[in-house]
This record gives sequence, structure tokens and C-alpha cells, in this order.
Amino acid sequence: MCGIAGIIRRGDHDREDMSRMLDLMGHRGPDGHDQWQEAILDGPRVTLGHRRLAIIDLSQAATQPMADVSGRYILTFNGEIYNYLELRAELVRSGARFRTDSDSEVILEAYKQSGNDCMSRFNGMFAFAIYDRLRKRLFCARDRYGEKPFLFCSKPSFFAFASEYKALLAQAEVSARYDEFRLIRAGYNPSTGLDADRQTTFDDIQQLRPGEALEIDCRDFTHRIWRYYEPRFDPSRWNGKEEDAFAEFRELLIDSVRLRLRSDVTVGSCLSGGLDSSAIVCIARRLLGDDAPYETFTGVFPGTYADEKRFADEVIAKTGVGNHIVEPTCERFIAELPRFVWLNELPVGTSSQFAQWCVFELAAQHGVTVLLDGQGSDELLGGYPSYYSLYVESLKEIGDHARLDDEIIRIDERYPSARDKPLRRLRDSLPFSWRHAFANRTGTGSSILYGLSPDVAAQSLKLSERERLAGFNPLSSALAEDSFGRFLTTLLRYGDRNSMAHSREVRLPFCDHRLADLALSLPPHLLMGEIQTKRLLRESMRGILPEPIRTRWAKRGFLPPQELWFKSARMRAIVRDTLSSSSFRESPYWTASWWNNLLDRIDKGDWALGWTAWQPFMIESWKRHFVAESTHRTAALEKVAS
Repeated sequence: MCGIAGIIRRGDHDREDMSRMLDLMGHRGPDGHDQWQEAILDGPRVTLGHRRLAIIDLSQAATQPMADVSGRYILTFNGEIYNYLELRAELVRSGARFRTDSDSEVILEAYKQSGNDCMSRFNGMFAFAIYDRLRKRLFCARDRYGEKPFLFCSKPSFFAFASEYKALLAQAEVSARYDEFRLIRAGYNPSTGLDADRQTTFDDIQQLRPGEALEIDCRDFTHRIWRYYEPRFDPSRWNGKEEDAFAEFRELLIDSVRLRLRSDVTVGSCLSGGLDSSAIVCIARRLLGDDAPYETFTGVFPGTYADEKRFADEVIAKTGVGNHIVEPTCERFIAELPRFVWLNELPVGTSSQFAQWCVFELAAQHGVTVLLDGQGSDELLGGYPSYYSLYVESLKEIGDHARLDDEIIRIDERYPSARDKPLRRLRDSLPFSWRHAFANRTGTGSSILYGLSPDVAAQSLKLSERERLAGFNPLSSALAEDSFGRFLTTLLRYGDRNSMAHSREVRLPFCDHRLADLALSLPPHLLMGEIQTKRLLRESMRGILPEPIRTRWAKRGFLPPQELWFKSARMRAIVRDTLSSSSFRESPYWTASWWNNLLDRIDKGDWALGWTAWQPFMIESWKRHFVAESTHRTAALEKVAS
């Protein structure tokens, strides 16, 4: 896990520019940094940079940028190739020679052997660039889920890439202009805004999407981008026996955890007490044995509905793992807000991301460098009750009426808010313009849409509609889209930035493409049938998970009691001050009067409205603590360099 960067540009100053990029990403790689440069005859200079967090092969031989044995190929790589030992053995049998024990060198040798097709051989999370000194081409790729970032700026005579926005914004060619509408749209619906498209919120910065690769001719700056992986529906994966599907998923998940335990530094786990992280901890204990030390880290919220420590304690009692706890509080959030925003780089959707930040910081305090986490299960396996409307639609579409008749009443009993209700349908049947006008005249309503100008609100609502993926039923289409192109990509960005802020590596066993290839090919009832969210996981974990965890039906994310934070007079004052700024009041997007009314309602005790106020508060905080700070820090670095 590291930070990577590259510059292709005519001129003599790229080493200084690269140093600034690497300095801005120092938190991603505290164990070393280096750069490599070559000037193309009658062409630009190619400069590659790397910040190292040493995980596999801690020796100096594994530092990057790394050249292959021949010296033709130069690599800068962020991430992990979990199946590198198996790949290394294959490559050795094919004649490859290795000088290190690193997974980085495995990438180089796989590329030499398979060229652009090498990604199909990797099970991992990665963003990397390989420069071919003979062909003068740079090959870049991002992993299938988009766990690791690959941001880039491409202009007629300039190309640069990096792991973080701040590094690219340090380049003179890269403007800090941004699209505020994207920020607002993401505030209303996180799955539609900042991570679902190649274009980012910054005008000059794009990103490789999950499962994409890029190749650029460094002589003339022409490039092409293509998708090397996308989820697919393969009904031949299921033979009709439920128990076989559960057994296959169980074995794949166990193997996914096994691969992600590989490390030359200490490995532990995040443990919320939920189904996903608990399954990973229980599997890890089985694989490592009863006597192996294994530390877990838990965020707690004592005395509130959000506290799940009692469930984490069930797992701890069963497995005997070590456990450390941290309480993410409102006071701590206020104290760390500037640094939190700076290192997250984009506005965050809820206080859950700060809770995650605190857990990674706790792990750093206890010297655990690598953490396994349960992210990705909800989107792939149907963990949100809201998916039940799509489950019902899928049963209707495939003609499974007997199952639908048997389950639909029980779905409404167990998950009463999962499907649209008559009153909600009646409300939503009214023209949105009427609802928006009424909320603004009366100072009522709780949706962020009511605090936007009418045109912006209507456009945000329209752009939130789903599109069906070809070949999938409605449920599997939504799961595939949320996992590989919408909601999960945003959560993965949070995980990357929060872990790297504390120089930790987070590994996600549920983000293994083998699990996706199986799950997305199964019929709906194996995913959400029998009134079970994540049925595939629950059934596969029989005998591994404690039953009170396996049969927890209520969905509760890892989330502080955010609305209770607004009981704090200091929190309310900071939010009010932020939303009183000229940037907010003069924006063509926001309706300041509606927000003033909302803040008054919060002051009177309507704490739940704190969820609504969070979105503009974080967007305005981002302008102050990231955009303005980025400009300031870049100027300071340039001054030092001169």
C-alpha cells in the first residue's frame, strides 16, 4: 500500500515537481520514497514516483519505482496482489527470474509475459503504471472494484497521474476548478456523484473507473482507455442445489480471507459486531489457529442506540481475539475536522467516515499495519432492506409467484420500511415542484432537495434514477451497479483515504471478483430469499459465526448517533457559522433561507435534521479545508523548492 505518481512533460523541472507530489502524499508511504526519470530523445521527460508503505518484502530491494531484470520496464505500484505466490510459481516455471520476494516484481514479470492481459491473472487491489522504455509507452490499470485510486490529468502536451487529488493539484497545468453541482448531487445521492464516472469533480482531473486500463504513447501523448473487467451473469454457475451454492461461496470466502492474511507485517481486523466483519474475524481465527495473536479494533458509542459492542463481544468470546475500542465523539470530530477533510480530499457523506478514521488511528497506536474489513458485502449480497423492492420485482419477472406470495407479507413484517408504502407513494405522486415550493414557503421538510434552487433540485432528482444492466434481473443489476460503479466505489474511496491517513492498509475479503462472479449469477432467492438479507452469506456461515450474529435481522451500519451530535451547542454553532459564509449564501445552488429555518428547527430540538444539515456543512468545510488549503500548501512547497 503506497502512493504513486507520474509526469510526462517537456522540460527540466519534473524532479522538483515530483518531489512536491510525493511530499503531499507522505502519509501514504512513510517507509521511503524515490523517483525515476528518463528523457525521450526529441520528446518529453517521463518521471515516475513512489511513496512506500512496506508490507510484502520489507527489504530495500523491493523499493520502487522498480525495474525488471532487463531494465526495460519500470513500475510504480500501489496495492497488493494477494495471489502473488501462486503467480510467481507459474512465472518461474515459464522462465522468469526474480531478485525480490515482492508482489511488485510479480506484476512486472506478468506484464512481460502477458502484456496488457496481465490483469486477468491478478487477485488483488491495485493501481499501477508500467513504463516500457523500448516502446515509449506507459501502461496503467486500476483494480476491478476500484479499491485503489488512479487519478490523472491529460492534455495535449502533458500527462500526470497520482493516488490523490492534492498531488495533481500541485502541478501548474492542473486547475483547481470544480463542479459544485456534482458535490451537491452526491450529497443527495452518494451513488451518483463523485466516483461513478471517469470525470471527477475537478474539471482537469479524471480517474480510471473500476476494471479499466489506460495506455499512453509518451511521444505524442495519445492514449486509449478500455475496460478489462466487468461483472457478468453466468447462470451455468448454479446447478439448482442451494446447498452447493452456499458451500461454494463459503469456500471462496475462506480462501479470500486466507489470501488477504499474507503479510510481512502485523495483520488484524476491524470488528464492528456486524455480520460481515464478524465473519471475517471468525474465519481468520480458524485459518490462523487458536493460539495465534490477532488484534481487532472496534468503534463504540456507549449509551446510544448505535452501540454494537455487545455483538462484538460475542465474536471476541467465541474466537479469543484481542480487542481495542475507541469512541468517536462529536468533540473529537470538531477538533480533527481540518485534518480529516484535508486527508479525505472530498466531502464525506456521514459521520460514519469519521468513525472509520478513528478505528484506523487506533490500529496505528497499537502497531497493527494491515486490517481486514467487511466492506463490500452489503452491495454485492443484498445487505440493505431497500433492495427488497428489487427482489420482489425480480421474482415477478422470472415468474416465481409461489415464492412471492409466500414471502411478501413476511418481508413487510420484518422490514416494514423496505418497500414503498401507500402514504409515501401518495406523497411522491405529487409534482416535485409543488412539494419544493410548499417546503420553502412554510420552512418545513427534511430533504436536502428542498434546500436547493428548484432547477438544481429537479435535476438532482432526475439523475438519481437507475438504469438496468443488460442480461441481469432487477436485483442482480442493482447489486452489480452498486458494487462496481455506484455506491461502493464511494465507500472504497473513504476506506482508502481514512486508512492511508494513518499509514494503514485495509484489505477487503468481500471485494474478491470470484465472489462477485458467483453471487451475481445466482437466482434472487439465494441472495435475499427466506426473508434474509445477505442469505448467501448467512447460510454459508452456519457453524462459523455465533448464532446471535448470524441471525441478526436489523441492518445497522457502523455509524455514530450523528443526530445526537447536534445536541452540542458547539457543533450547532460551527455548522451555523459555516452555512453563514458568503460562499454558501451567494451560491446559485443553495436556498439560504430554507437552511436558516432548518438550523432554527435544530436549535429547538429537532436533532434528526442534523442529518440534512451535514451535507452542505461538509461541502462548505471541504472548500475551506481542502480547496483553499491545497492552494496554500502548494504555494508553500513551491516557495521552499525555489
